Amino acid sequence: MNTLLKYILLFPSFVALTPLFGKTMGCIQSIACKPRIRRENIVVYEVSASIDQCPTIIEENSPIVLRYKTPYFRASAGIVMPPVPRNETWTVGWIQACTQMEFFNTYGDIGMSSWELPELREGRVKAISDSDGVSYPWYGNTTETVTLSGPTSKPSRLTVSMNDNFYPSVTWAVPISNSNTPMLTHITRDQSFITWLVALNADTKERIVLQTVRWRMWVDIEVDPSMPLGFRAKLMGRPHQEQPHILSNNEPIPPNALGRPNANDAQVLMWRPRRGQPLVVIPPK
Repeated sequence: MNTLLKYILLFPSFVALTPLFGKTMGCIQSIACKPRIRRENIVVYEVSASIDQCPTIIEENSPIVLRYKTPYFRASAGIVMPPVPRNETWTVGWIQACTQMEFFNTYGDIGMSSWELPELREGRVKAISDSDGVSYPWYGNTTETVTLSGPTSKPSRLTVSMNDNFYPSVTWAVPISNSNTPMLTHITRDQSFITWLVALNADTKERIVLQTVRWRMWVDIEVDPSMPLGFRAKLMGRPHQEQPHILSNNEPIPPNALGRPNANDAQVLMWRPRRGQPLVVIPPK
């Protein structure tokens, strides 16, 4: 006797349950087979990260401030995204955070001004967003991101890129003084960043980290304020920056790297005299 027929004769209730069981299995199968975007379905290729091989440029055009322009950090990647399901929107792009900052402008034996990130300096956070202040959590919203809205029937090939550098102004005179006499003698800046390539689901906020880059920018400028304008400042140390590191293992994104405030809004300009109490010159925004 056929095994299935024998089973039905012994357990007739099986016949009644079969349509329901089959329908239930169909639902389970449908849920299990619903397309999802996963890390293993995303292809990342041609990832590059570099800092231009040129020295920091010093500008002494103004009698009020010294300006310097560092070489650019540049990052780029190609990505192939799988088809995006209906009612889903994904953005792929770069997120950046500052993890360490030392920025000192010394005025002889009088004291120094210092741009600081208090929460980072005091160890209350591990990183602070370096967004443009509008496109949170993204570094920017032009070449830095690409957005895909489902349904898409075919894989999508994308390219996202970003660049970053420093171009600040530093007063020749003591920043809390009414005098215009040049007193600046030294500028030191040492700042570190983590940059992540990320795919983000706009609705569920699911984040998939695709690549992690660490990089650092270092500036050392010696200044002789007794010299005429145009001949005061000199770049010290190595002329070229250390190249970024593309990590083989991705690092998680700290919460503070994703939202307000960004580093520009969180930073404070302090005056730290050789004698006396520190003074806030420019508070955070």
